[in-house]
This record gives sequence, C-alpha cells and structure tokens, in this order.
Amino acid sequence: MKKTKMDVVIEETKQILREYHLCDYCLGRMFATRLGLVSHKNLGKKIRKIIKQNNPKSCYLCKNLMPELDVFLNKMLDISKEYEFSTFLIGAILKPSILDRDDIVRSKFKLRGITGIKSDITREMGKQFGKKTRTKVDYQNPDIVFTIDFKKDQCDVKPKALILQGRYTKDIRGIPQKQESCNRCDGKGCFVCDFHGIIGFDSIEGKIAKFLFEKFGAQQAKMTWIGGEDESSLVLGNGRPFFTKLINPHKRKITLPENIVLDGVSILHLRTVSKVPTDQIKFKTDVLLDISTEKDLAPGALNVLEGLKDMPISISENTSWKNQKRIYNVKIKKMDARSFTILVELDGGIPLKRLVTGNNVEPNISMLLENSCKCTTFDFHKIVLNN
Repeated sequence: MKKTKMDVVIEETKQILREYHLCDYCLGRMFATRLGLVSHKNLGKKIRKIIKQNNPKSCYLCKNLMPELDVFLNKMLDISKEYEFSTFLIGAILKPSILDRDDIVRSKFKLRGITGIKSDITREMGKQFGKKTRTKVDYQNPDIVFTIDFKKDQCDVKPKALILQGRYTKDIRGIPQKQESCNRCDGKGCFVCDFHGIIGFDSIEGKIAKFLFEKFGAQQAKMTWIGGEDESSLVLGNGRPFFTKLINPHKRKITLPENIVLDGVSILHLRTVSKVPTDQIKFKTDVLLDISTEKDLAPGALNVLEGLKDMPISISENTSWKNQKRIYNVKIKKMDARSFTILVELDGGIPLKRLVTGNNVEPNISMLLENSCKCTTFDFHKIVLNN
C-alpha cells in the first residue's frame, strides 16, 4: 500500500523524537508546510496523539519559549495601550543558541522549506496580537513596529512617523519662522528639551509643533517649509504651505478643524499625507514690499518698474549667474517723496531684499530707479504651488 504524506511524517517524527524532545509548536513546524496546514501547534498535537507520546517538559529547540509566548504577548498589549494603530509588525531578537539548534535539527534530518523558528515566533505572536487588538500585520508599511528581545526579556515599540501637510498664516509681526534648536543636543532630543529638539515655542515652528505635540502625543516635529519670510513679515491670504514629519506619534486618527487659531498664527487645511516631497517644489507668490529710497523720487520715476513684468531675474549665489526666475505682475503705489509700495507676483525663491538692493540680483529695483533703495518690510498675500 502506498504511504500517505502523514505516514511519512509519522516515520520521520519518530526518528526526530528518538534524539530530541520537541514541543507541539516546534514539532508541527517541521511538517506544516509539507501537509499544507497553518496551525503548527495543532499539527504537533495531532502527530503526538498518533504516536502516543506525551508533551515533553522541556523543548530542545526553543527551551519552552513557544509555549510561553503569552508572557511577551502581554508585554506587547501593555505597551501598545499608549498608541493608536490599525496595522503592526513584529520583529524578534533570539539567543544564537536557539537558532543554532533549529539549524542542527533541520539539517540533520534534511527538512527543507521549513519556516525558521524566528519567523514562527513572530507569526504566532502576530496572529494572537492581531486577534486581541483587532489589528492586522502589515509587512510593508505598518503603523507601529514591535521588537521583542528574548535575550533581554524586553519589548520595544516604534510607531511610524506621521506626515502632515497644511498652510499657515501669520497676522502679527515679530514672530520668526524657525525655532532655535536645543543647544545641548543640537536638535536630536534630550532631557533638557524634553526630547523635542527645540527649546521654547515662540516661533511659527514652535507654535505649530506645540499644538501637534499636544494633539498627537508626538515627540518631535520636523518641518519642511515652502519658502520663508522675515520675522517682521506677515503671511496673509491662503497662507504658506508646509509639511511636518511627526516622530513617535501616539495618536494617528485625529479630526482637525479647517482653521486652527493659535497665538498670532493660524493653521489651515491640515491633513495627513503619505510622504514629504523629495523634489524641489516650485511656487509663485504675491508679495507686497514697502520700499524707501535714498533720494527723492522724480515725477513718473516709478513707471520704469513696470518693465519688471515678464523680465527674467538672474540670481547669483556665488560668482556665476546660475538661477533665473520671473516676475509676472507689478502694481506700484507712491507713498511720499522717498517711499513707495510694490505688489509683485513672482516665482518663489527670489531673495526679496536683494531684489530691492541689487546684491547679486539683476535687474533690481535700485538699478532701475538709479536710486539706492531699501526694503523695510515685505508681506505675503498669496502663495500658489505649481503643479
């Protein structure tokens, strides 16, 4: 009579168990793939029942680690209470001796195509943890990653960073855009700065970060700005776009209002996105510049500035002219003999004060007027991203 797969498995099992005592988990793992079964533990019980052998007190392979996974499962459940997540992944650090014994048994009895013990541990724990938390394993992009160190008997957790995109407006002068990094850790995070990487919350970055820390329970907020402004500038209209990467967020699913009003700053249309763009983002902006002149303005002198419209603007950061931008629209208003305002629609990235003074920017307003000019303030009225 032709032997069935189970008959062969029983024969091989008897050979293995003559030399090594294995628990139901480790025994079932040796043959689960061959028999097309999922539960290693149940298969191990079935095989042991057929050969009429009791479960050993100690497993040669895992040293009873597999039957006692509940201890580590409880550690995961306890630490995960602080976090909000719907997907997860588990990693494991095992003693080398366990991996060596697993290799010895599989090699000695020529057992191929078998799941390694580390994979079996993370698989089994993932199955149990997912049932208890009603979440799913995600191997590509999990919300949270658990690392169980069986050597040190500890469980660490690392949530995926949360990426947000929004805009901000600023209606009070005197607020800088960026917050100074902690001088003790240089922005990496330490006890002095409460691991935020910044000290104080008196800038645009600081005010937004403080709100996000409180709302999402995050540790740090890494900002990416679409352009910048002076401390004395206002940001009006539709606001300046920005991205922020929240490190170690405890919450993920937060309902946010369209307009979040802070002290002198408002956050608009804040929402989660998949990533921060790596390519340079091009944009146009409408900005109003207040300009003073060294000499009195002759009648009609400002008309020459109309020529800035559609004129290429060359910007030199070092010695060679390497960057060209464009001004699309110009509106000028004379205030008195030595001051005027100019509302320009232009490409992002033009250094506005240098556009006025003429420091390595051509053409520039001082050059066109043949009058030394200074920009006292500049305010942003609209910022549009180029698709």
